[in-house]
Parts: sequence; C-alpha cells; structure tokens
Amino acid sequence: MKCSHCNSFNVIKYGIRKTGQGNSQRMKCTDCAREFSYKESDVVKRAIVTPDKHFPLHDQSAINIVCDAIEMVEPDAYIDLGDTGEWELFSRHHWKNLDRPPDHLLIPMLDESVDEVNKGMNQIDESLDKVRCKERHFIQGNHEVWLDDFAKKETRPRFLTENALKLKERGYEYHPYFRKRLLKIGKLNFTHGHRTGIHHAKAHLAMYKESVMYGHTHDLQRFTETGLGGTCSSWSLGCLKDIETDEDWLRGNLTNWNHAFAVIDWFKNGDFKVDVVEIINGKTTLWGQPLNGN
Repeated sequence: MKCSHCNSFNVIKYGIRKTGQGNSQRMKCTDCAREFSYKESDVVKRAIVTPDKHFPLHDQSAINIVCDAIEMVEPDAYIDLGDTGEWELFSRHHWKNLDRPPDHLLIPMLDESVDEVNKGMNQIDESLDKVRCKERHFIQGNHEVWLDDFAKKETRPRFLTENALKLKERGYEYHPYFRKRLLKIGKLNFTHGHRTGIHHAKAHLAMYKESVMYGHTHDLQRFTETGLGGTCSSWSLGCLKDIETDEDWLRGNLTNWNHAFAVIDWFKNGDFKVDVVEIINGKTTLWGQPLNGN
C-alpha cells in the first residue's frame, strides 16, 4: 500500500471510516503525515505466479514484462513454480555420452551456472523489493532436483537448491519437489508438475482431486470438473524460457509452448480468481494497460 499523496510505502492503518456505501480503511502516511482511505474489499490476497524460466535460457522480453507486472500489481505474494534454472551441466543425462571433465575443470563451470541463475532471479527480486512483497515461495522443479542429486552424490552441499539459490537470504519459503503436501493458499494448490502428455491438465486434476496450478509442460492448458462438492480446475501455466533455444533438442518438431504468468486474487472464504496473462512476442496487456518487454 502506497500513500496516495506522496507514494511513500510508510503508511499505517488509522481506523475505519463508515459510510453509506460501506466501510473504508483509514490510512496515515508517516512521511507526509497526511491521511487517505481505501474501500475494504473481499479480496484478501493477491499473488503473481511464474512458471519455468530456465535461466540463463530465459526469454528476456518475457522476464521484463513479469518485472513490470510486479511493479504494477504490487502483489502480496510471489510464487515461483520451479525449473528456474536450466542446470544442464548438473544433469546425468548431459554426461551420458560425453566424457565428464575432472573436478578442477567441472566445478568452476558449475559455479558459473549457479551465478547465471542467481542473476536471473535478482531481476525479479529487485521488482519484488521495490513493492515490498515479503511473502515469497519457491517450488522446486525437476531440473532443480538435478542440483540436489549432484550435491548429495558428490558431497558438495553448496549445490543443494536451497543453498545455491540463497533462498533463505532472498526471503523465500522453500517447497521441495517430492512432497505429498503441496503449497496451498485458500482453495488453490501449487506444484511444479508431474504429468505430461496431451491431457496433462486432466491428469493433474485426477492426481490431486483439488484445484492446482503447475508449470513443467511449458504450454497453456486448463481442465475443469464439477461435482456435488463444487468445481475444481487445474492450470498449466506455460513457461518463460527462450523457446527458440530448444530447436536442436526438439529436432524441428512443433510445440504448443507459450509464455505466460498468472495474477491470482483470493477472497475471504478461500475462493480465488485466476487471470492467466499470455505474452505474445514480448508484448501483453494487463488490466487494460499495454506492457512491452522488447
């Protein structure tokens, strides 16, 4: 919340103003000493959620838009769905048909990879810091599991996900990949994702039997079921990586991959509204405002 007069974040609650149109929260700015008010809303929390970025193989235009959106929305919470880094050098698959270099050559390469991912996260964290978003969640992706596997096998704890990405220093709550209990806010769960295939959204809903949002598959998909207990949905949120960098790996095959992120509002009873913001060639609109990351 910013002061409507001087835009300072140093504001305090100053009582309730009752009107015929409803109650308004009175606020006072400790910098300019002026008062202002805003109407109470049923919305109790707002978050921005981002899927697979795969730093340093990210799409910079898409990341620019995410940062602009954070500063525009001023979310109460931020949720990273994992696969934040590519981590190719940590993968056993990478060295399957290659000769692994000796440690005195490999470790500096791995340190450089860690630095690149941290630089990517810094971009987003700088925007979160600007709007004083304190609630931050990091959900480990399967690519981050490669980090943990390497760290445990080689007894190098600094490469564990939580340590390599300095999650405690950054203020993130860490949610490991292999857990039955997911991050849940209100009536919506979050995970990196486990299912693939053409009907992966349906498969995730069948797996969890509650509303869930995930990344992993890099495309946009939603599946909804309604029963006597109400309606549940699953959302696949796309990705924020540079799709063109995977042309060799895809061997020319076309994909349904999309750049996107989500803005989510929660209401007092735990219900929620999901706004999936798709990014097209580095451009999008949010709340009627154009955003250009190019």
